[in-house]
Amino acid sequence: MTNKDFEQPEDGDEVLGEEGSEAQAFDPESQEDTDESAQPDAEADALTIEDILAAAQSDEAAVADAPAEEHDLVLDLKRVQAEYANYRRRTEEQRQIEIERTTGSVAAKLLPVLDDLDRAEKHGDLVEGSALTAIAEKLRGVVTRLGVERYGEAGEEFDPRQHEAIFQAPTPGTETPTILEVVEIGYRIGETELRPAKVVVAVPAE
Repeated sequence: MTNKDFEQPEDGDEVLGEEGSEAQAFDPESQEDTDESAQPDAEADALTIEDILAAAQSDEAAVADAPAEEHDLVLDLKRVQAEYANYRRRTEEQRQIEIERTTGSVAAKLLPVLDDLDRAEKHGDLVEGSALTAIAEKLRGVVTRLGVERYGEAGEEFDPRQHEAIFQAPTPGTETPTILEVVEIGYRIGETELRPAKVVVAVPAE
């Protein structure tokens, strides 16, 4: 082997690799560009349906001028969003109704006890400071916290949807049916009727 075998290649000579192909020079800047292009676009991935709808609603003119496919997509997203909002509303309403019914079934069993307390109070048996008065206050407090409301007072206008008339008394000077006396108080929880108020109704005299 001669010294000629170890001569360095002159400028312009091609450097061949083991396979006879040209060796590629390492370019750091080119490598950085490759790495950046390989990374996913995190900002694009973060877009949600709400972002798309917000952008669409902010520029209705752009949506109108958009290609047919994009315009149809926005309309589909709006329809899905509206259907989901309606579904959530109906579910929440049904959930509230079920809560009221369940609570009402428990509270309804306490109504006869509340009636007894009302009678005892009318007869003067609930003396301030007595044990019975303390029990009555605690029971009424529990019922109130359950969301139970009582209704039906003398002097109120008679409403057949809430009141049950057990007797009608023609009364001079009465122009519209009015509650003359409450025989049994009414109770409800929200929109759920536990018991209608039983009343005596004053009606116009003929």
